[in-house]
Amino acid sequence: MVDEFFRAGREKATASSPVALIVPHAGYVYSGSVAAAGFLQIDPRHEFDNIFLLGASHHVAFEGASIYASGDFLTPLGRVPVNQEAARALLRSSPLFSDREDAHREEHSLEVQLPFLQRRLKRPFRIVPIILGTQSPEACAKIAEALKPYFTPRNLFVISTDFSHYPRYADAVKADRASADAVLTNRADRLIEALASNERRNVPNLLTSMCGWPAVYTLMKLTEGETTIRYHLIQYKNSGDAPGGDSSRVVGYWAIAVTADAPSGRFELTPAERRELLAIARRAVEEQTSQGRISNIPSAKLTATLRTPCGAFVTLQKNGDLRGCIGRFDANEPLYSVVQQMAIAAATHDYRFEPVQKSELASLNVEISVLTPLRRISSPDEIEMGRHGIYIRKGNHSGTFLPQVAHETGWSRDEFLGHCARDKAGLGWDGWKDAELYVYEAIVFSEKDNS
Repeated sequence: MVDEFFRAGREKATASSPVALIVPHAGYVYSGSVAAAGFLQIDPRHEFDNIFLLGASHHVAFEGASIYASGDFLTPLGRVPVNQEAARALLRSSPLFSDREDAHREEHSLEVQLPFLQRRLKRPFRIVPIILGTQSPEACAKIAEALKPYFTPRNLFVISTDFSHYPRYADAVKADRASADAVLTNRADRLIEALASNERRNVPNLLTSMCGWPAVYTLMKLTEGETTIRYHLIQYKNSGDAPGGDSSRVVGYWAIAVTADAPSGRFELTPAERRELLAIARRAVEEQTSQGRISNIPSAKLTATLRTPCGAFVTLQKNGDLRGCIGRFDANEPLYSVVQQMAIAAATHDYRFEPVQKSELASLNVEISVLTPLRRISSPDEIEMGRHGIYIRKGNHSGTFLPQVAHETGWSRDEFLGHCARDKAGLGWDGWKDAELYVYEAIVFSEKDNS
């Protein structure tokens, strides 16, 4: 049945793979095609660190949210592992989180999403199942704050909710569009206003406009204020559209995708974001040098760009001379964290220099080179020499050249690829021809530039 929904659906209505989905959770005969339309927006080859499943409890009322952290989920399609380490870390992060199993035992809203993920994704994945028992917007906002560090392109958030319950067909269409339009604003308060407005209209038999509104509200508190976030309406139906559906008493279903699109199609850092990264690097060097410690960074207040997984180099200069430089190309941690770690490494672990002393801090200039997220290319013709760095990967072998290498060497494109494949990746001169090719750019800035 799930495969048939996928075959009948329309793939990739959005320009980029979503960071979140809002999908229904009713019986598949009623809402399965709408859910499939949402899941079809995911790149099936994408590898996620975690898939966070958020729904509102249908059976148990309680304060906060319950995170299932004591086992895995099973469907007829097999086992779906829970990332118990991430679940337990969340449990420690806020008193609003509990691990009460009664919230999950009879709850269907998360489980019905799993077969779609199992059939859509081609790579293994782990889930973090969260059921909200609260009906408080304030509590949802605090839950969102605790989840904020996990809201990155490496994770997918799946929000489970149906829309209007039990009005007539035409009334459901109108109410559900009003609720969806509020979601599109990326303003959580607009959602509350829309739900209240629907209620004030006294629509006959309308029990609720959105049964999982606490989960949707939590998502919107994660995304509001982020200028790169876009909400996209993918598909709408209600149970009256199903074979044998009763149009006099329906439930509404929307599939909505959420993407994080760079404003200009390219990864960019605003002046404020550059200053924030420089401050993080400077503070890391000073604390490590003076106190031998590393402070936790309150990431919930950082922009989505600073939480995007990126590689980065941190360079320390003293009176114009190199004093340390360490970096990494892999993009499996948020940018702000990579900058903090590389700043400490540049100050203490560059084998070419003695560790930086406290007396040197005032004379240091911090420079950061942010490597934009890797973009896979299908042809070497896509490489712009001097603008793009390259990353070559085949099996366990990989190698990279920064963009400036092209300027420094004067190599042709073929030489650029050949040297990287042979000298960096150990694949031989022509090894790039059957390897995965990626490009990236470097955004370079320093305290001296921002003084």
